[in-house]
Amino acid sequence: MGLFDFFDLTHDIAIDLGTANILIVYKNKVVVDEPSIVAIDRATNKVIAVGKRAMQMHEKTHENIRTIRPLKDGVIADFEAAESMMREMIKMLYPKKRWFTPSYKMVICIPSGITEVEKKAVFNSAEAAGAKERYLIHEPMAAALGIGIDVSEPVGNMIIDIGGGTTEIAVIALMGIVCDQSIRVAGDEFTNNIINYLRREHNILIGERTAENIKINVGAALTELENPPEDYYVNGRDLMTGIPKQVTVNYAEIAHCLDKSISKIEEAVLKALEITPPELAADIYRTGIYLTGGGALLRGLDKRIAAKTKLKVQVAEDPLRAVVRGTGIALQNIPKYPFLMDK
Repeated sequence: MGLFDFFDLTHDIAIDLGTANILIVYKNKVVVDEPSIVAIDRATNKVIAVGKRAMQMHEKTHENIRTIRPLKDGVIADFEAAESMMREMIKMLYPKKRWFTPSYKMVICIPSGITEVEKKAVFNSAEAAGAKERYLIHEPMAAALGIGIDVSEPVGNMIIDIGGGTTEIAVIALMGIVCDQSIRVAGDEFTNNIINYLRREHNILIGERTAENIKINVGAALTELENPPEDYYVNGRDLMTGIPKQVTVNYAEIAHCLDKSISKIEEAVLKALEITPPELAADIYRTGIYLTGGGALLRGLDKRIAAKTKLKVQVAEDPLRAVVRGTGIALQNIPKYPFLMDK
C-alpha cells in the first residue's frame, strides 16, 4: 500500500487561504498552519522563506530582502508572491523529497464578498501551484460545516467569521447563503488600531508583530472582564527621543482602542439580521449566533455581540481551524455540495 501511495499522482488538499494564516488539510489532518507571508531575495527574485520563518524576518530585513504579505482584505493582492507562497506551503506536506510533482485536487476557501476578478485570481494561483481540479467555497459555509452544522436542513443558522482581512456574516439554510454581509474590518484592522493608539497615547512606535502579540495577550472587546489578563509590557521606539523604551498596557486600554472597529462589526451583524427572512430570523432566535475565526478569541466579544443583538452567541470550539475543517469536509464530499464553485 505504501508503494501505491508513493506513486499516487493526484492528491486531494483543502486550503484556507487566509490574509493572516494559511492552513492546509491533507489526508484529513491539518498539516500546514503558517502565517501568510513570503520572504524574497530582491536580486534574484527567489523565495528565501515562507510562513513562520518569513514572519521572523518581517520588519527586520535589510535592503536585499523584502517580505510580502500576498493577501490583503481576504483576496490576492500580489499574484506572483501568492503563487510562490502556495507552491512552497504545499511542499511542506511532504517531509521527504519526492521524485515527481503530483497534481492536486484543491478546495480553496474565499470570502463571500469576493468579486469575479478576485475569484479568477484565486483560480489562476491554484492552477499555477499545480491544481488539476479547483473548487472554491465561501468562508461562512466552510465555517458552518467545520463546526458541525447540517447545512442541508431548512433551518437558519447565523455564522460570524472574523478573519485577518475580512469579517464574514452569513445566514445559511438549505445548502446556500440566504443573506450575507462582508466587511473589510477584522484582525488586521485591530492590529492597526493598536499601533495608532500606542503612537498617540504612549508616544511609542511599534511594529505589526508587536501589535499582534498585544492583541493575543491583552486584546479585549469589553473594558470590564470577569477574568482579566495581566498587564503587558511593550517594547518600542520613543517618538520624541528615538531611543528604545518600554511601556505597560492593559486590556481596558486595548478594548477602548478597538471600540470603533468592533462597532462596525456590530452594525454589519444588525444589517444582516435586518435583511434575514422572518422564518429564518425565528430559527436564529432559537439557535443563536456562532463565532469563528481568530477574531472570535478576542476576550468578551461574544458577550458584547450578545448584548447588542439580545441573542445567544457562542464561540466555536477551536475557532481558528473551523473554516479549514469545513473546507476539508467539502473536499471529501464534492458531489454532495452544489455550492462549490469550479469556474
